[in-house]
Amino acid sequence: MANDVQRSVVLKKRPTGEPGPENFEIVSGAVPQPGAGQVLTRTIWLSIDPYMRGRLREVQTYAAPIMPGEVMTGETIGEVIASGDPGFAVGDIVGGSRGWQSHTVSAAASLYKIARGSAPLQAYLGVLGMPGTTAYSGMKDIGQPKAGETVVISAASGAVGSVAGQLAKRAGARVIGVAGGPDKCLWVQEALGFDACIDHRVGNLDDALRETCPNGIDVYFENVGGALQHAVFAQLNPFARVVMCGMVAQYNEQEMPAGPNLGSVVGKRVRIEGLIVSDKPERFAEWRALAAPWVKEGSLHYRETVLDGLESAPEALGGILRGDNFGKMLVKVGADPA
Repeated sequence: MANDVQRSVVLKKRPTGEPGPENFEIVSGAVPQPGAGQVLTRTIWLSIDPYMRGRLREVQTYAAPIMPGEVMTGETIGEVIASGDPGFAVGDIVGGSRGWQSHTVSAAASLYKIARGSAPLQAYLGVLGMPGTTAYSGMKDIGQPKAGETVVISAASGAVGSVAGQLAKRAGARVIGVAGGPDKCLWVQEALGFDACIDHRVGNLDDALRETCPNGIDVYFENVGGALQHAVFAQLNPFARVVMCGMVAQYNEQEMPAGPNLGSVVGKRVRIEGLIVSDKPERFAEWRALAAPWVKEGSLHYRETVLDGLESAPEALGGILRGDNFGKMLVKVGADPA
């Protein structure tokens, strides 16, 4: 470790539209050492998620923005290479450290151990991590799908939407996905078992939703916004529930577009609730315990898009905002001991 160098991706300048490599730079320095109650990890896997675009705006939301010169945020899976805490030993595999960097010092209290061989390590950034937990919390706490209801999932082939739809199917609902392109729609239907999938790049969304949802829509899991949101809201049933998880269609916009007319929400008694999964930290361990056996037996399906090397992280972020990813977007930063 004495010859190792810490490489970090920092924000160089704020993007005015879609972020690209020109908005970031890689800096190098000495590998930091952990103090008491801290752990040093080398990064194996880095998660790339749509929420990261919001951190690039100089706006205070539910989390502080990234400032120029600061390391870009992102959850990682890493291997412990030095520890200042008795609860973690060299060689442990852990999740919970954050940052686009090759080595990270984290508070031991923020980390959780991952048993080798329990699942592919990167699954703890996707189906068993924040995206899977987001889908679980959104359906359990807000969507609450019931047998016979119609559920629509936007970005249905993505890391969150794919799990949300599978959970709705397990509840006995009729599930309609919306995805971009025939390959994604085919996977959503054949692998995930959705009842239908609409390609939002083809035809008229209003007509497609009316055809696939003749009895209206009872639950909508929102990951996209834009024209799809307008089309869905027009067909919501009385007492429908809308899980507001993401609005990726507008993340690169400088000015937010107008939303659908919400005048019917009162008459239909629609429940619309925003979802930030970190508000319910207890859901993470709860979801991992529930879902890990499903992953092991192969009954919970997922896909991944993997880019190699820390330097590819900016490209990966731009790609996920364009919808280039198929399933969970990941960057492989270092050697995977599993």
